[in-house]
Amino acid sequence: MAKQTFESAMKQLEEIVKELETGDLPLEKALQRFEEGMKLSKFCASKLEETEKKVTRLIRDHQGMVMETPFAENASDPHDEPE
Repeated sequence: MAKQTFESAMKQLEEIVKELETGDLPLEKALQRFEEGMKLSKFCASKLEETEKKVTRLIRDHQGMVMETPFAENASDPHDEPE
């Protein structure tokens, strides 16, 4: 079996949500699909967290030193002039 990707897990999760939203599934099947959805949701959250840790941005401080910082903390370039 191929390794699960974030994209394929999201697609499966979207399909499960659509199925559950119809309300046409028997209770046992709905519970089974809900549990599958929870596993996929945890997988996707884990992948996003893993990716977030990898995404970094190099910035230069006021002394010209290059620093590596988490991407989310520096969404804009510190050298950008305010508009």
